[in-house]
Amino acid sequence: MVSRAGIGMTSQRTRIRMVERLRTQGITDEVVLDVMSVVPRHVFVEEALASRAYDDNSLPISFGQTISSPWIVARMSELLRAKNDLDTVLEIGTGCGYQTAVLTQFVRKVYSVERIGPLLTRTRIRLHELQVKNVFLKHADGLLGLAKEAPFSGIIMTAVTTHVPSLLLEQLEIGGRIVFPKGSQEQNLCVIERKSHGYTETVLESVKFVPMLPGVISR
Repeated sequence: MVSRAGIGMTSQRTRIRMVERLRTQGITDEVVLDVMSVVPRHVFVEEALASRAYDDNSLPISFGQTISSPWIVARMSELLRAKNDLDTVLEIGTGCGYQTAVLTQFVRKVYSVERIGPLLTRTRIRLHELQVKNVFLKHADGLLGLAKEAPFSGIIMTAVTTHVPSLLLEQLEIGGRIVFPKGSQEQNLCVIERKSHGYTETVLESVKFVPMLPGVISR
């Protein structure tokens, strides 16, 4: 359960308008659109920015991070799902937990890794308050993945990188896919699919993300 009632700019009606906009922007997966209509994005942003929660923009959150725009969250979710039910997904970069909450609505079990300890603590509390049950959060270096929980049906990376480490590729099951932003100055959404004979990569839309960094921050 993730829906939390709001009024005015944080109401269910506002989310429905957001979903209508996502349709015009090319999002076609009805499962993803239904999820976006119920997950309360305003809960995941700073209170002072709540009135902008459903605008089509990324917004700043704590520790120099951002919450991705609704379109980015919907598009990456759509690419990850590919119209198929997913069993286990690894999210690298929990952040404020909005993408995490969206994933939990169509994935049986979500593992999410965040390198910034204090940020993860806040998100853990938020997801608990929203009664999200099927997520397992870990404070760790996401670039190492979670080998003990592998293989994953899908992997989603919420910060930009120049390449996907071999450790992560190996944790993807055959038939699974990794969705991530790739690049440095010029960034694009990419999808890597694992086939029985190897991996294929598809380069898609231009995007803008904060960089993926190694290591962990405890304070």
